[in-house]
Amino acid sequence: MVKVINKVVECGKLWSKFVSLPKIKGEQNMMNLIGTYECKTDSKGRFMMPASLKKQLNSVVNEGFVLKRSVFNNCLELYPMKEWESMIGQVNKLNRFVKKNNDFIRSYMSGLKMLEIDTTGRILIPKDLISFADISKNLVLASSVNMIEIWDKDQYENTVKETLIDFGSLAEEVMGNQSSLNDIS
Repeated sequence: MVKVINKVVECGKLWSKFVSLPKIKGEQNMMNLIGTYECKTDSKGRFMMPASLKKQLNSVVNEGFVLKRSVFNNCLELYPMKEWESMIGQVNKLNRFVKKNNDFIRSYMSGLKMLEIDTTGRILIPKDLISFADISKNLVLASSVNMIEIWDKDQYENTVKETLIDFGSLAEEVMGNQSSLNDIS
């Protein structure tokens, strides 16, 4: 249900038709990152955070990041701390008296690293995670809504190429049954 709220804004003026949209179940103030960026790593595994991505992360950059292995792909996932806390909140709801849950948690949490952007704007990818993702000198930072995937450039291009072969069918399967915002009442 849409609420109409009378609200006082700017120097006491009344804004009489402020519409408050309903909250979608499970929705939070999720970050929405945009863009794909090519970078180079140095001999230590550091890369410079692209300026436009850093600008998008400006409000959370001082909180730090969590870097982890991807579950489904041969890449890494970089979560701003706020987004990681939301994700880990879901994991913490699992019943630890179920063996599969413990096995999942152990595997999901293995290799996690807390990272910060250094004073020159670089992030260091630990060697074990560089090895996991087979990252060479050239990498791609791919925004994925609330986190950033870090790929070896060649692997990223191959994965995207494979996905695009039948992207129309994939889009229909994944998004075809989604209700639109207009259907929310």
